[in-house]
Amino acid sequence: MQALPIFMNISQRLCVVIGAGEVAARKVTMLLRAQASVTVYAPGICPTLADLVEAGRIRYQQARFADQQLSGACLVIAATNDLQVNTAVSLAAQANNIPVNVVDAPALCTFTMASIVERSPIVIAISSEGNAPVLARYLRSKIETMLPAGYGRIAAIAGEFRDKVKSKYATSQARRIFWEGVLQGPIVERILAGQEAAARIGLDQLLADDTASQQHGEVYLVGGGPGDPDLLTFRALRLMQQCDVCVYDKLVSPEVLDLVRRDAELIYVGKSRDQHTLPQEEINQLLARLALAGKRVLRLKGGDPFIFGRGGEEIETLMQQGVPFQVVPGITAANGVSSYAGIPLTHRDYAQACLFITGHLKNGVLDLDWAAMARPQQTVVIYMGLVGLEQICQQLMAHGVAADMPAAVIQQGTTQHQRVVSANLSDLASQVAAAKMKAPCLTIVGQVVKLREKLNWFEPQNKGTDPLKNAD
Repeated sequence: MQALPIFMNISQRLCVVIGAGEVAARKVTMLLRAQASVTVYAPGICPTLADLVEAGRIRYQQARFADQQLSGACLVIAATNDLQVNTAVSLAAQANNIPVNVVDAPALCTFTMASIVERSPIVIAISSEGNAPVLARYLRSKIETMLPAGYGRIAAIAGEFRDKVKSKYATSQARRIFWEGVLQGPIVERILAGQEAAARIGLDQLLADDTASQQHGEVYLVGGGPGDPDLLTFRALRLMQQCDVCVYDKLVSPEVLDLVRRDAELIYVGKSRDQHTLPQEEINQLLARLALAGKRVLRLKGGDPFIFGRGGEEIETLMQQGVPFQVVPGITAANGVSSYAGIPLTHRDYAQACLFITGHLKNGVLDLDWAAMARPQQTVVIYMGLVGLEQICQQLMAHGVAADMPAAVIQQGTTQHQRVVSANLSDLASQVAAAKMKAPCLTIVGQVVKLREKLNWFEPQNKGTDPLKNAD
């Protein structure tokens, strides 16, 4: 993010617009919606602005640009078709520390005009920081279709009850829980249906109910998927936005973590090989303790919480201590990473079964069912197998898997940092070592890997130049 999104109060304050064409008219219209006092300077004026002048809504002076025209302005917009004039406006405004926007010239701007979705008093601004205004307008149209006009009435009624709620609930957390309950309940539906009187009665009844002040903690065990935030479920995103505390793992990508509610407390409990921030039992107790203190606890895990995620262990503790919880599945690494690598896990010509294995070394030893992993016509997906990869490949070949069996290791799958090394089983470990692959990685062994060359569709933007021709 290169620009800080803010909302500026310009009501009854002087805003100066240099230029009086149709582009300037659109900017003036936006300023008037914010109740600004607008003065326009230009040698000529378009009909739209002329009508506003005649109606007494703006002031207009027929003049070329001069620095003194900016005196007393809180905001300046340059909307001429003359680059020299626009540049002069920008320099003069910046010299006087006045925010300035130059239409279609991001380099001359100290602020940009966002595309607006207005449900007053709710206002949503969408900005591309001047890079793609058409895309910003497209996103605005998408949001417009999702938000009923009645959302403005919801905000207005919430404002009416703000002081009452504040006097009822002493902490911001309690107030937030109250309003989230309202927003997810029938009162909102009454407002959207135009039954505002009934909605106000309902709010008064909620505030009179003493049980509404009781804080009930809960744990949300949420799968954060393999890395790409677009793979989150709607339910996961909703719970991420309403938690008080987020307890997260090492495998949760920064992009996914960035979607957690901004003012939620973040607690890192990630685990690396031989390095545990907290032992699992302490994590279990931490979740229970936070929830019993009335917190809404987001337990955010990479992938799916029930596939090598120890989610079952955590909810056993919660059940023992009577802590309510809910589980939100996530796309596990096997599904997400294989898809983004262009490797189907099953295919009627190559694999009729798929086996998920954890390759985590315990005391330096891998104790796996090698015979089961070596069966024909199946795909083997190995989690956490990077450190023991050479041993895994040797054992599979020792138990009958062909040395030329296709295999692949995918690093940071589904993200813009995804890298893939594919090779025969006999060469895989050496190729991965040469490519200096690092965790998190997923290993796939099976005939389906040969389909990658044909089915590979995902090209990360950050794809680097790798001297190894078989490393993406």
